[in-house]
Amino acid sequence: MSSARHTADSHDLIRVQGARENNLKDVSVELPKRRLTAFTGVSGSGKSSLVFATIAAESQRMINETYSTFVQGFMPTLARPDVDHLEGLTTAIIVDQERMGANIRSTVGTATDVNAMLRILFSRLGEPHIGGAKAFSFNVASISGAGAVTVTKHGEEVKERREFSIQGGMCPRCEGTGNVTDFDYTAIYDEEKSLREGALTIPGYSMEGWYGRIFMGSGFFDPDKPIKRYTKKERADLLFKEPTKIKVDGINITYEGVIPRIQKSMLSKDREAMQPHIRAFVDRAVTFAPCPDCDGTRLNEAARSSKIRGISIADACRMQISDLAQWVAGLDEPSVAPLLQGLRETLDSFVEIGLGYLSLDRPAGTLSGGEAQRTKMIRHLGSSLTDVTYVFDEPSIGLHPHDIQRMNTLLQRLRDKGNTVLVVEHKPEMIAVADHVVDLGPGAGTGGGEVVYEGTVEGLRSSGTLTGRHLDDRARLKEEVRTPTGALEIRGASANNLRDVDVDVPTGVLVAVTGVAGSGKSSLIHGSLARTDGVVVIDQAAIKGSRRSNPATYTGLLEPIRKAFAKANGVKPALFSPNSEGACPTCNGAGVVYLDLAMMAGVATTCDECEGRRFQASVLEYTFGGKDIAEVLAMPVAEAEDFFAEGEARIPAAHKILVRLEDVGLGYVTLGQPLTTLSGGERQRLKLAAQMGEKGEVYILDEPTTGLHLADVENLLGLLDRLVDGGRSVVVIEHHQAVMAHADWIIDLGPGAGHDGGRVVFEGTPAELVASRSTLTGQHLAEYVAAAPVAQA
Repeated sequence: MSSARHTADSHDLIRVQGARENNLKDVSVELPKRRLTAFTGVSGSGKSSLVFATIAAESQRMINETYSTFVQGFMPTLARPDVDHLEGLTTAIIVDQERMGANIRSTVGTATDVNAMLRILFSRLGEPHIGGAKAFSFNVASISGAGAVTVTKHGEEVKERREFSIQGGMCPRCEGTGNVTDFDYTAIYDEEKSLREGALTIPGYSMEGWYGRIFMGSGFFDPDKPIKRYTKKERADLLFKEPTKIKVDGINITYEGVIPRIQKSMLSKDREAMQPHIRAFVDRAVTFAPCPDCDGTRLNEAARSSKIRGISIADACRMQISDLAQWVAGLDEPSVAPLLQGLRETLDSFVEIGLGYLSLDRPAGTLSGGEAQRTKMIRHLGSSLTDVTYVFDEPSIGLHPHDIQRMNTLLQRLRDKGNTVLVVEHKPEMIAVADHVVDLGPGAGTGGGEVVYEGTVEGLRSSGTLTGRHLDDRARLKEEVRTPTGALEIRGASANNLRDVDVDVPTGVLVAVTGVAGSGKSSLIHGSLARTDGVVVIDQAAIKGSRRSNPATYTGLLEPIRKAFAKANGVKPALFSPNSEGACPTCNGAGVVYLDLAMMAGVATTCDECEGRRFQASVLEYTFGGKDIAEVLAMPVAEAEDFFAEGEARIPAAHKILVRLEDVGLGYVTLGQPLTTLSGGERQRLKLAAQMGEKGEVYILDEPTTGLHLADVENLLGLLDRLVDGGRSVVVIEHHQAVMAHADWIIDLGPGAGHDGGRVVFEGTPAELVASRSTLTGQHLAEYVAAAPVAQA
């Protein structure tokens, strides 16, 4: 028998030639298949552009092209990446950090199909039997009806009476949301005023706008009469009237009362997904309480009455998943054996991946980025597919050092099944287990986009690249810690898994709140401190922004620049915005013209009129400090900081914002760069720079090291020090040992996750935590600082 290698076995590399997406500069790499490859480099160096926007995007585009054009018409259209040649691609499955949908009806159970399996289980084994799987769904209402229907029999139309009924599981009072809402009317209107005087205090309900025309022209009440003088009927029409067709100024429209309108437009969203001013209004005007009929379970009485071994489906969804897995493991029923097997495997995957502390009724919108990413991993762990490319975006986010080893094992298991695993990562513990490393750089933005090293982890250490030099970086414990100026008291905190926690958070110092994922850190800080006056919260929620948004618009930087241009040239400020009067009429200020090709990928071409500069030619004739507005927006932050610092172009308000952008390490980003092209780490630091300008005594930062390269962590620590030295109190929820070592005070929660956590297991200085090694955090911090270089004398 011939030992010659079969031709089919020679395709063991993914080849990329001439990739130019975003800031990539003709990048060519060869990635080994069925291996774990880590992509490293500073934030903004081009890692995501290479992995997500080139390799994964082309794989998904080519798979979409295998469907019929009819099906493609319903799918998102993907443009071909800017790359010369790609070879050896396999099916790509992207497991990213995007938050799960913030739909109020989406829970951990519904998002992972576990609820669907439980519903079938209870419909088969539940006693008493109440109906099919729909009878256990909180998204299906029970309805019944009867009426005459016309059917054709033997060529004649015959009327017959038909009855139907659907047995759903939805609680009728809260309509399956688990909460009932109560409105504080004083926050909705000022009863001393009339509608014309602006009685409604709801965001967006201005009497000069469309809502004003509807309310004042409805004829249901006098718009000039103060609300306190309304009759009972007038007040009911204003607040509760069902949708009614009316005519205003000759236009047919639908009038609806204020309360149902608020419920549809604002309360249908998860609180986390609301814009800040809407969220502030909802917090003021609406109180959410668990539904008294279903006790917050979302299910009607019939669904709660059917039980298996004394447990209802509501009880099962409320259990911690690790406990539910044990309960399901004890069920032995041959008639549903395949279902039980699938349910056990999925629940065991939750535990294995470190999410056993969650419960199935947890709203999906409340999961952190790291939790959402690991939840998405669950459906792939038990998959029988092989020769698939799995693409992960910083899977270490939100993980305690204790859990990172477990994540490494999972990635290696996926690889060992014969899959290609590509990981964008900054944590040295995760880079260390890679078979192959691609390091991009040397800098970020226009200073990056090149492959500066490709090879083994050992080779990276001695390569001399920025990542290689910092791979073994370890922060040392501070020799002296600051003295607190006071304390913020938290008493009886019991949100989620917290067990009546009492703790004093010192002020005037840098406080790190630590503990394994699910130990109660966010519940303690966001649930107790964040709502206090004078507290600025910088969380992980994604920046909302279209391709028209950029750092200049997001941070408010464009405002003083536009005013300075307008004043210098004696014209209106609106001319200097590409989203307003100054926009190029051909591309409407986008800089590119989009051509929609139906089910084919759309084509974007640079606008011929403005040549991509987004402004009318007449606007570009106006200059300030020798530059036109398009040239200013094309400047990197570092250059703009010097430009607006002194001389004729001096604008102190703009310079102040630019200094903050430089402080958070975004000096390379251009002022007009679309937010959609920024990486996750860059967006969080942009948010940090924008919110640092807010007046606040206490800053709460939720994992600010997310997406930060090892070399940038040092800059972040310097920034935190400057905030504290400037008289602010800084509380950081963090897993990164460098931040723990640099803190003045540590509050460690645990000892485990879920119902094994929720207690304060240590309070004190980092040095005391390392000396005692009494907690998991203490043990890992001790290992970390033991590897730190000895302090120089």
